[in-house]
Amino acid sequence: MIEEKPIWQPNPDKVKSTYLAKFMGKCDHSDSDYQEFWQWSIDNSEDFWAKFWDYADIIGEQGNIALKNPDKMTGGQFFPNGKLNYAENILKHKTDKPAIIFEDERGLKNQLSFNELFEQVSLWAHALKKHGIKKGDRVAALMPNLPETIIAYLATASIGAIWSSASPDFGIQGIIDRFDQIDPKIFITVDGYSYNGKNIDCLDKIKKVQQSLKTLEHIFIVNNLAHNCDISKIKNAKFIDDILKEHEPANIDFETVSFNHPLCIMFSSGTTGAPKCIVHGHGGTLLQHIKEHQLQCDIQANDKVFYFTTCGWMMWNWLVTALASEATLLLYEGNPFYPDGNRLWDFAEKHQATLFGTAAKYIDALNKADIHPNDTHDLNQLRTITSTGSPLVHESFDFVHQHIKADVHLSSISGGTDIVSCFVLGNPISPVFRGEIQGAGLGMAVHVFDDEANIAKIGTSGEMVCTKPFPSMPISFWNDKDDVKFKKAYFNNYDDIWCQGDWIEKTQNNGFIIHGRSDATLNPGGVRIGTAEIYRQVEKISDVLESIAVGQDWQGDSRVILFVKLKENIQLNDDLIKLIKTQIRNGASPRHIPAHVIQISDIPRTKSGKITELAVKDIIHGRAIKNKEALQNPEALELYKNLTVLKT
Repeated sequence: MIEEKPIWQPNPDKVKSTYLAKFMGKCDHSDSDYQEFWQWSIDNSEDFWAKFWDYADIIGEQGNIALKNPDKMTGGQFFPNGKLNYAENILKHKTDKPAIIFEDERGLKNQLSFNELFEQVSLWAHALKKHGIKKGDRVAALMPNLPETIIAYLATASIGAIWSSASPDFGIQGIIDRFDQIDPKIFITVDGYSYNGKNIDCLDKIKKVQQSLKTLEHIFIVNNLAHNCDISKIKNAKFIDDILKEHEPANIDFETVSFNHPLCIMFSSGTTGAPKCIVHGHGGTLLQHIKEHQLQCDIQANDKVFYFTTCGWMMWNWLVTALASEATLLLYEGNPFYPDGNRLWDFAEKHQATLFGTAAKYIDALNKADIHPNDTHDLNQLRTITSTGSPLVHESFDFVHQHIKADVHLSSISGGTDIVSCFVLGNPISPVFRGEIQGAGLGMAVHVFDDEANIAKIGTSGEMVCTKPFPSMPISFWNDKDDVKFKKAYFNNYDDIWCQGDWIEKTQNNGFIIHGRSDATLNPGGVRIGTAEIYRQVEKISDVLESIAVGQDWQGDSRVILFVKLKENIQLNDDLIKLIKTQIRNGASPRHIPAHVIQISDIPRTKSGKITELAVKDIIHGRAIKNKEALQNPEALELYKNLTVLKT
């Protein structure tokens, strides 16, 4: 169903002051709409990115070539002679304005100005160098979302060393599976962290991880919980405060590196095997993020940017780069529902957030809990809400405008760890239609392919692809000889065309609707169905908190199995099953109706909070799960084993 009327329109008086409108003017496109400018940006990719480099005032040298091999995705290379440093561009605003405002669920608070942030990075950079870190070395971090994590990241980048982080709730084997692949020299971590009102000690975990990471030479420990904890049994471990006392703030000798010099190594979720080590570069990460911040989200100087994230999710890296636009980062660490569901909104109101970023499931959880921030909080400064992690269903669009803020720009965005940025997202000069992502990102040649690898008709679902190179493509996978794993991950389906693995459709508004992962699509009777189409209908039912749908091989075909997590004290009965099936039939189609609806008490999800249909599908078929450590709640998988109902 096509939504004919937009649910949000930009204020015409404010459009001209957006960074996007100003940049369009510099590109002689003042009279174009977004879609026309997008088309120009992909038809003239070299010109677009070169002009944006200048517009964003990037410190560095472009070189004489904007894009080498523009007709090849796997051979294309942006600014092959370019030179810069990511951290230098992040830290270029030396003022007394706040750069970071931090709070955690315990009430701990901290604030750093841009000047203070620069000084702290200089201290950390000196400490890293003194402990042997040089250009190309790897620094691994197991850290909460603290100011110190950002400081350590920037210090690492300033040297030209390579950063990699995970959040401290990862299990021991999950940490080893990631960091053991990249041979880090220094490990940065905390003595512990607080979550849901409980203090969780990390020292025993650190000792066990250290035993497996044979290349570690030093461990830096940030005091986050206890100021007198004993670290004497952890080899080569020091408190960072003791190390920093040995130095004085000074200028930073930024290491000038090539545009594609590695900045960080990120990891895939690892639910189908060992996590892939995805290497991202200084220039591509910087340029793509600033484009998304300034042109797509209209983040300007003095804005307050709040993204609820952990350091194991790429949105943390995305958030950090907002400092380059002279925006203040609002960091929150802890459970977003502790002590209650107003916690993040209290923080956003207190510090007058202008952008609030979160996961789609958080918005759904607010809805299910009847939490209505517009009734309880002053969000007058809030201009933009971004949502990612999973598809934002139509009803969540309604909830945001009815119960968070009526005139907010709701920007559903989608990309991933693979590109440390977005393929499709919002923009501040076009309308928003209910249930739709506004469009493809500028410079991103995103299309929908049908089964014959042709561009699909409007309203027809297919594979999301990108047909031309873009700056934030991974440089490589770490230790991937001849790019074998890299090409298999993204270029296995089509010749030299990036396949993201999302099942998606383009609308008549030039927007997009994502129906789930293409490898998790259901196939009853040979018709492909996106799981998000089912979730949208099921989760309209008030007694259903969440659901997960998988395909089960059955009698030479495939049938849909639906698991539902219900509200406390609600039991699945024939009436509720009938209601669920009727809702699916009427809201989707008869083909979407599950063969079985089964009540379940927990749904397995990755560390970044995404439900994992593939793991459940493997379990119900009796297949082994290759990497349970990739899940935040692997014990949930036991609930899906050997279910008698699935034998009928």
